[in-house]
Amino acid sequence: MRVFVTGATGFVGSHVARALSRNGASLRLLTRPGSRTQHLEPLHAELVQGDLRTPEGLRTALAGCEALVHVAADYRLWVRDPQSMYAANVAGTRALLRLARECGVRRVVYTSSVATMGFRTDGTIVDEDTPVSLNDMVGHYKRSKFLAEQEAIAAARAGQPVMILNPTTPIGADDAKPTPTGRIVVDFLNRNFPAYVDTGLNFADVTAVAAAHVSALSAGRPGERYILGGENLTLKQFLDRMAAITGLPSPSLQVPHSVATTFAFFDEWITGKLRGKEPRATVEAVRMGRKKMFASSAKAELELGYAAVSIDDALRTAIEWFRANGYAPPA
Repeated sequence: MRVFVTGATGFVGSHVARALSRNGASLRLLTRPGSRTQHLEPLHAELVQGDLRTPEGLRTALAGCEALVHVAADYRLWVRDPQSMYAANVAGTRALLRLARECGVRRVVYTSSVATMGFRTDGTIVDEDTPVSLNDMVGHYKRSKFLAEQEAIAAARAGQPVMILNPTTPIGADDAKPTPTGRIVVDFLNRNFPAYVDTGLNFADVTAVAAAHVSALSAGRPGERYILGGENLTLKQFLDRMAAITGLPSPSLQVPHSVATTFAFFDEWITGKLRGKEPRATVEAVRMGRKKMFASSAKAELELGYAAVSIDDALRTAIEWFRANGYAPPA
């Protein structure tokens, strides 16, 4: 099977590409000019350059492919120009789905995000059926992913075989950017995490998330959403896990959300607006943290054979990778 994969130069996408390759797929991978591709060389894949913001150029890349796995997204919690994020995540997804239809692509997996789910402040464990609307989305990233997911659902309702996967917070090796979650690990390893807020996330092993993309191509039901998670942990519990693995101290100071919001406001203003760099903390991220993003993967386990495993091995692997690649001091 020839599969066109977007986002393969990123964290989750690179693991998805490897999983597809191990399963015997012939890969055509979307890259952008300047993207690192050395980690993809062992896959012997065909690399094509393009951009979701100018999707018509991807028609040739889709031609002759039996499946599309659309992982790419603009994943930032702070962005100077929000419209560029909507152009890539929403308009880009809409156009890519249209091109896939026109090119006769038979199966499509769209990688959404657990961020599109209807989370609560009390830590309720949500699933794919928990009521949610655009008004529940905090910030441009969540809003753009929610709207992009609606495009995928609409395409499936119109008859296109589109399956939707919703990874939670993946952990593992090769998080080169790193992602916002990877930055938590890096900051902890560099002892730059003096305090924490009362929040919670569902953490998943990125290799399990990648394997589910392969399963979804054959077992997924069009139009259905599947949460791909692992363990529901408070931020403090996650930090304690890293402390147990590394021997480094876990922060003991909990700060109120109001204090974190004030710090994020000034960091956004000084680092973001005045210096033009991505701030370490954002008001959007703090607002998101008021809700514990606890979720259930029961549906994916039942229909896709997904394994919601402990994150301990993935966390060890991530720590080793960050240390080996110069993001943090060696052990």
